[in-house]
Amino acid sequence: MIKILLVDDHEVVRNGISLLLESNPSFYIIGEVGSAEDALLFIEQQDKPDLILSDINMSGMDGISLVRIVKKIYPQIKIAVLSMIDEIDKVAEAFDAGAEGYLSKSNDFQELLFGIAHIAGGNKYISAFLSVHILEVYRNFVPEPVDKAALLHHYDITERELEVLVLISEGFTNGEIADRIFLSKRTVEGHRQHLMEKTKTKNTADLVRFGFQKMLLQ
Repeated sequence: MIKILLVDDHEVVRNGISLLLESNPSFYIIGEVGSAEDALLFIEQQDKPDLILSDINMSGMDGISLVRIVKKIYPQIKIAVLSMIDEIDKVAEAFDAGAEGYLSKSNDFQELLFGIAHIAGGNKYISAFLSVHILEVYRNFVPEPVDKAALLHHYDITERELEVLVLISEGFTNGEIADRIFLSKRTVEGHRQHLMEKTKTKNTADLVRFGFQKMLLQ
């Protein structure tokens, strides 16, 4: 069971998220607090959570400062930001501070559950909405056309693997990708693994970052 601490200065929001998460038997809400300061006290004085789900904008200490402090003192605790803010610099700042995930409060219920479970399992996750938004903004800053064929040849990436990479960057699961491009889930998992091996990336977030940096996702 994944023990979760909710941090949000809006009680109604906390209660709503708590009800949603506890509908999944894999999640257990061990506490709900209204500030980053109270979150630090909770962790120090009570049971340690497996994962902290925190807003960014709160009175007093903000969520990103909370991420930095928790990661310094309790590096084993996973942290996901759950916010209405979709600014790319805030997303980057959260990950730079040590967050394992960034979820939007506009996410649907199923993606929220999937993202939290993915993060709790030791992976990084960014919501599909934000991935697409980042891609759209990034396109505006591409100075010149990229020789995608040359890049694919250089990294020995097939057109099918590129198609899988694009869908991964849009937040689709292996099963969803399999349904979209008419492959088995196992084949999609194989493509994902081959992509990470060819690009020497460590996880899905790192793979998507590689795709943006090399301008394959444009």
